[in-house]
Amino acid sequence: MSSTLGTGPTSEIEVGADAIEASRVNGTRVYNTDGDNLGHIYDIVIGKRDGRVKYAIMSFGGFLGIGEEYHPLPWEVLKYDERQGGYVVGITIDQLKDAPRFGAAERPNWVDADYGRRINDYYGVAYY
Repeated sequence: MSSTLGTGPTSEIEVGADAIEASRVNGTRVYNTDGDNLGHIYDIVIGKRDGRVKYAIMSFGGFLGIGEEYHPLPWEVLKYDERQGGYVVGITIDQLKDAPRFGAAERPNWVDADYGRRINDYYGVAYY
């Protein structure tokens, strides 16, 4: 595992290939397996107690922040593709239109187990 810690505010922090700072995940593009750009990672949801990344919130559609929809994707369904420089999820644009989502003015209740199950069930991932 590689680890470098800089000494100044502009120093770069290098972390091993399997780790990345959350601030660098935000903004990363998300593609489907056909290579279509679906959106980008807007934010991530982390378990307060266990520290696990539970969901990546993908921003989809809209223009300059107007009309954007946010799709919570279980972290397990995302695979990083170095060639594309982004995450890949096995879902089509049509399937995404029916996926769980919320608008900019809404904030999901992340502790609601039914909401979490609905998201995970849609993507075929076990709820924990």
